[in-house]
Amino acid sequence: MGRRRSLAAAREFGMWGDNRGPTSRPRTRKMTMQDGTPVPPQLAGRREWIGLGILSIACLIYSMDLSVLFLAMPAIVSELDPSAAELLWINDIYGFMVAGFLVTMGTLGDRIGRRKVLLIGAAGFGAASILAAFSTSALMLIVARALLGVAGATIAPSTLSLVVNLFRNEAERNRAIGIWGTAFALGGLVGPLIGGVLLQYFHWGSVFLINVPVMLILIVLAPFLLPEYRSEKSGPLDLISVGLSLATVLPVIYAFKQIATDGFQAVHGLPIALGIAVGTLFVRRQRRLADPLIDLALFRIPAFSASLLVNLAGVFFVFGIFLYQNLFLQLVLGLSPLDAALWSVVPGLVFTVMSLQAYRITNRFGAVRTVLFGLLIYAAGTTVMGLSAYGQNLYGILAGSMLIAIGFVPCILTTTGLIVGTSPPERAGAASAMSETSAEFGGALGVALLGSLGSLVYRVAMQDVDLTVLPGPSVESVRATLAGAVDTAKLLGSETSQLWLAQARDGFSLGFAICCGLATVTLLALALIAGRVYGRTDMASAGHHAGH
Repeated sequence: MGRRRSLAAAREFGMWGDNRGPTSRPRTRKMTMQDGTPVPPQLAGRREWIGLGILSIACLIYSMDLSVLFLAMPAIVSELDPSAAELLWINDIYGFMVAGFLVTMGTLGDRIGRRKVLLIGAAGFGAASILAAFSTSALMLIVARALLGVAGATIAPSTLSLVVNLFRNEAERNRAIGIWGTAFALGGLVGPLIGGVLLQYFHWGSVFLINVPVMLILIVLAPFLLPEYRSEKSGPLDLISVGLSLATVLPVIYAFKQIATDGFQAVHGLPIALGIAVGTLFVRRQRRLADPLIDLALFRIPAFSASLLVNLAGVFFVFGIFLYQNLFLQLVLGLSPLDAALWSVVPGLVFTVMSLQAYRITNRFGAVRTVLFGLLIYAAGTTVMGLSAYGQNLYGILAGSMLIAIGFVPCILTTTGLIVGTSPPERAGAASAMSETSAEFGGALGVALLGSLGSLVYRVAMQDVDLTVLPGPSVESVRATLAGAVDTAKLLGSETSQLWLAQARDGFSLGFAICCGLATVTLLALALIAGRVYGRTDMASAGHHAGH
């Protein structure tokens, strides 16, 4: 009875006081010997660790495609001449399609087999990469990126769930998921670096072609290294919920993009209202379904909701800010793609080291302190970044980037563990899918909304700039984006462009600084909210296991 009371009390706090770690999944009954002693889970061998390496590389590739275009944007603008809205869609549509289809594809993997879905996704990812590499118009590139997103959504949940299937020993499984999480984090960092090197010597389409050999290796080796897994208890895939989820997100994002491009108009309220209305229908449907796409009951667990919010916001700001950072290095400071990539190596190394050592920090200080202090250091980094952007200082930008890495990485990897660790064990799979969705969606949303905010600030700043020296068709290009202004200045090549180009760079830097300021305020508020929620919850058990 005492054990049952303890579990019941733990349920009220959203915590479980047994020995399950944050990466646990619903388990079958433990095997025992004749004397009742539990049989220890079998340790992983060389096959499993090689399989982890393949899955981590696949994870890195689909994460990398969220950021690989950051440095390629000036070249794409020059060749495809996209409008400001098309430019944002090229960047954002991949992440939004991943986020929109992530839970759907995870459910499909449970039904027909996770390895099978992974292989289908890998083939689709390679084909869509080739289509993107040889795009001849902005619309064609947007379509290709959308197809990449759908394929990426099949890869994302399959990799993590297969990692769990490979490693039965809890300590090994926690370490394996840490490596998987490191691959995801590194994807966003190596994307600009690899992109910068390729852009120095090859056409911008080469940043997509690097996906193809990796997907081919995955297709060849996966059947030999990875186990197949399917759930016998999975309910049918609810296609109506899939459609409602997409119809909730895309109209709202479309409206924000149009506001950033054209300024606010009453007509832009229509897609926002549509998204909210469809979202209401989506929530109601999830409450009625026996097997919903999103298990809304999890949000009644305060620690789960707080961890998910921190996770989403953390990724939201880091992707948005690093988009600005890479554009800033090229368009404001005038660095080549390769030079911009090389300057980003040091912050990238800090991210890598922190990713590999984050579990030690959590073990030393506990999950709650790691999250809270991580948010404070993260906020300090965005403050330094914002001040440096406004002052157009290269070294300050790099220092801010390193501070962000020191705070962001342990914080996000720990909240990823807490999201699952604060959910009941029978819902751990749903919690894991929501954790992945929040990370993917947060990254895409950060690029879209912070990109839209910066574009809006830039357009306002350029309204009063005297552009009478420019030919008519060039004026709108200069007022729309800094990339368009830099491209126009290169074409004109006259000294008269120096004044308005400097003003354009000031407008971009102001938008960058405002986005960093918004990040600082939000992260500090989140630290206060999370501190109160965690303070009212018995976090000792999950805090310990999140660090393993």
